[in-house]
Amino acid sequence: MQFKQEKAHIGNVLGDNAISIEHIGSTSVEGLMAKPIIDIAVAVRDLNDADSFVEPLMTIGYEYVPKVDFIRRRFFRKGEWRKGTHHLHVYEITSNEWRNNLLFRDYLRSSPVLLNQYAELKKQLAKYHSNNRNEYTKSKAPFIQRVIEMARKENVET
Repeated sequence: MQFKQEKAHIGNVLGDNAISIEHIGSTSVEGLMAKPIIDIAVAVRDLNDADSFVEPLMTIGYEYVPKVDFIRRRFFRKGEWRKGTHHLHVYEITSNEWRNNLLFRDYLRSSPVLLNQYAELKKQLAKYHSNNRNEYTKSKAPFIQRVIEMARKENVET
């Protein structure tokens, strides 16, 4: 419900510049434990279009947060630093990043076994890396990549 409301707000301020607005991340998969942060992906034709999003998104509470390590996305946060309520990721619609986020989400939604495995992994990693979000995220990466590869293979075969 929160995503649907936020999608409407984002769509209103970005208009046709947003080709697609998708709910991604753990809160987009029913039954998966998650931090109370709504992750949203916005697809654009050209990533440089996101430069014009800074001011419109500010009107609905988003702050642009440059991430020099992620050259293929633009990142916006709603809420205070380390207490954000929404993370907005802007990707080119033709990028692997856009496609991979949707593949991972959709594959978890369709596989209760993988969903449970991922939930268990997240629980374990949360214990070990409770004060280090970067290490927590890095430690999830091999599982996420494996699921994306499985999803790609299945997409090719169907």
